[in-house]
Amino acid sequence: MLSTEQDSRYSDLDRMTTGELLHGINSEDRGVTEVVGAAIPQIETLVDGIVDRMKRGGRVFYTGAGTSGRLGVVDASEIPPTYGVRDKFIGLIAGGDGAIRTAVEGAEDDTAQGWLDIEAFAPVPEDTVVGIAASGTTPYVIGAVRQARSRGLLTACITCNDGSPLCGAVDVPIVAVVGPEFVTGSTRMKAGTATKLILNMISTVTMIRLGHVRGSKMVDMELTNSKLVDRGARMIMEEAGIADYSVARALLLQHGHVRAAVEAYKKQK
Repeated sequence: MLSTEQDSRYSDLDRMTTGELLHGINSEDRGVTEVVGAAIPQIETLVDGIVDRMKRGGRVFYTGAGTSGRLGVVDASEIPPTYGVRDKFIGLIAGGDGAIRTAVEGAEDDTAQGWLDIEAFAPVPEDTVVGIAASGTTPYVIGAVRQARSRGLLTACITCNDGSPLCGAVDVPIVAVVGPEFVTGSTRMKAGTATKLILNMISTVTMIRLGHVRGSKMVDMELTNSKLVDRGARMIMEEAGIADYSVARALLLQHGHVRAAVEAYKKQK
């Protein structure tokens, strides 16, 4: 039996108090970071491969179904505002964008559709496909990575079951065996948490390695709200040694990004 499908370590959840339930979930969650930490060597291999390919114009496709697909879409959608980089991380979910909110019956069982969804973006060998499936058995995902690998793309997976069919279908398997869920089979819980942590690592480290962070600051972030404008202005004050907030803010709004504003200011001096 898949470890993600094993019975919960807890019984009679319906008879527990609210506090007992909350403490039980928290207790289960504590081990997730250790499991993810054990997978860092594989994550490192994948990130180095992605960085090398992105320098040559490559992209990353996340492909998944259900919770796994949604997590990939979320991670990909946060790259443009955070790092000012568009169309480099692309999240695809079985059943299309509508499945982000509403489950599409049977979509994950279509072996061919995963690759067809990627094919719409004219994939090239410099691209990377990361299949996300807690079970490691989702046909939509397995079909996508197999086709991608046969065409020379770098392939990887994020799963919570060791030795799964998905692991055998990719170049770089990333496995986080979190064990049975608090609610039996509810992989939106520990498996989902592990997946989110790994996605954070992949995209964040890739963007840092590609120069979109200076020090610890997001120097290419998009100015999508007043909070980010304020943050950017203060970053410019620190980076360029400007004492006047209004001057830094004006520079930011003129040039659109912290990096561009700082470089323009230093050229004027």
